[in-house]
Amino acid sequence: MKKKNCLLAGFIAAFCCFGCLPIEDNRLFPGEDMHPPLLIGAAAVSGESLKVCFNEPPTADAEDFTVTPFIPVSKAVSEEDALLLELDGSQIPGEEYILEGKVKDKHGNSLKFILTFYGFNPTIPGIVINEFTTQGSSTHPDVVELAVLSAGNMAGLCLYEGTYTDWDDKMLFPSLPVVPGDFILVHFKPQGIPEEVNETEDPSASGGLDASPDAYDFWVAGGGGLSGNNGVLSLYSSPGSEIIDGVLYSNRTSASDETYRGLGSLTVLRRADELVEAGAWLIEGEEAAPEDGINPDDSTATRSMCRSSTSDDADRNSDWHIVPTSTSTFGGINSDEVYSP
Repeated sequence: MKKKNCLLAGFIAAFCCFGCLPIEDNRLFPGEDMHPPLLIGAAAVSGESLKVCFNEPPTADAEDFTVTPFIPVSKAVSEEDALLLELDGSQIPGEEYILEGKVKDKHGNSLKFILTFYGFNPTIPGIVINEFTTQGSSTHPDVVELAVLSAGNMAGLCLYEGTYTDWDDKMLFPSLPVVPGDFILVHFKPQGIPEEVNETEDPSASGGLDASPDAYDFWVAGGGGLSGNNGVLSLYSSPGSEIIDGVLYSNRTSASDETYRGLGSLTVLRRADELVEAGAWLIEGEEAAPEDGINPDDSTATRSMCRSSTSDDADRNSDWHIVPTSTSTFGGINSDEVYSP
């Protein structure tokens, strides 16, 4: 390497001696941006458009993008730190699409990327996480109930154990028209038997442990159950889009540990903070603490954590109570009875 540098230096010096101008130095001045734009995320914002967000203003042309399954991109419009891509065709609600693209920043630094987005759903239902168990047994495994409050379609909605950016298990819903009074059960620890059918038409079609003939049953493929004492549940309109509802639960205290504010692990801490920052869970202090969550200590496989019978949602632990033994109501209106040790 040293020999090559010496030869190069000699070559340039020879040119200078003969009176020629040195080669122009096109290197960036110190401090000038040498990094490509950073991709933040993307989501459909209408049936014929999607927004792709970056950490700085991007530039691109429509021909720099490809959508699969194929929908032509007709225009790419810069909007501050984002690009609005207009499509020459409509997305299928909840359908998984792949976007391949290339963008540049004002210094010419370029980024090529591939990402997933989900077809825009114009009829997101009003819906809440309504009842759940985390202390499941061999005969009553962990399950989460969603209660439908207003009509819509479940296409593309996603329920996570965790949050969109950090999760252990999830259920991405297919197209399913729902109306007020419908219930959806998500079984987080299935047996993996053929009878465990995801129901999109007949709510009585599925078998399996705790399947309801009156609710729509869905089964998390390969699910190992929920964290028993300390965790987060969250529901989004689609992966990476608006959060609809969330729950923090914990049997710990702020004094349980110093490193993670008592929440026991960096994973739970990050998930709790994300839930709070998204406005899906309200807290008493400036930072999420275990005491802000629902305490699951008195719950069992048949003593579920429930909202009231009206499914009121103030995004606080005060919304929730634990019902007496064998009083869980998965697939029906919640009980207002409260367990007393």
